[in-house]
Amino acid sequence: MRSLWGAAAIALAVTGVRPAEAADVRLFTTGAYRQVAAALIPQYEARTGNRVVIESGTAGAIIGKIEAGQPFDLVVLTSQAVGDLVTEGKLVSDTSTDLARVGVAVRVGAPHPDIATAAAFKHMLIKARSLAYIDPTAGGSSGIYVSGLIERLGLAKKLRHRTVLVEGGLVGDKVADGEAEIGLQQLSELTAAQGVEIVGPLPREIQNFTVYGAAVNQAAAEPAAARELLAVFSGPDAPAVLHAKGMEPPGA
Repeated sequence: MRSLWGAAAIALAVTGVRPAEAADVRLFTTGAYRQVAAALIPQYEARTGNRVVIESGTAGAIIGKIEAGQPFDLVVLTSQAVGDLVTEGKLVSDTSTDLARVGVAVRVGAPHPDIATAAAFKHMLIKARSLAYIDPTAGGSSGIYVSGLIERLGLAKKLRHRTVLVEGGLVGDKVADGEAEIGLQQLSELTAAQGVEIVGPLPREIQNFTVYGAAVNQAAAEPAAARELLAVFSGPDAPAVLHAKGMEPPGA
């Protein structure tokens, strides 16, 4: 009987060991894509035995890490930023792949306002007690767009003292905790916040879709493993996850 228990213990110990060839893959990703990555990574890890280490932030913060020479294997950024880094020789050109697109949406902690038209959206902003979006100086694509939109609508001065600028993360959290009545951010990030409701995307005439792409680092420690992970992000299981997380395929 004792020998049977010994065999079982050995078997359990062996099954818990990662394969000798398993790799740690370092992924840099914008916050907008993080939820999608987190949903797809388990199937990749289960199939390959590799482990994915995620670091996320605004596009500007991620670019800053790359410029500073921090190690990574695969990066997800705005498609334009990926293209720029390919041109600079920092990313492998034949791995550059568009993964998703997402528009800016509105989240509120109060009764839903009318945002069906650009005029209605502007009226909502004028009436809002407070408003939150990503600080454009942090390099977040939604913050840069929203800041420019408010300027174009002629509301920058009127809204300045009612605006909560968020350094990064989930704008919806500022709505949930009562710091802001209205939150503007990409839909994939707003859906991650708890306790408040999505009103809907911006009206079509003022909507802005950001396309996200990925590529492998020229200096990747695990280039083959990074290519495998990229294949999962662009594979047949990705569209369903994108839709569930508030994004859509890049050609939608």
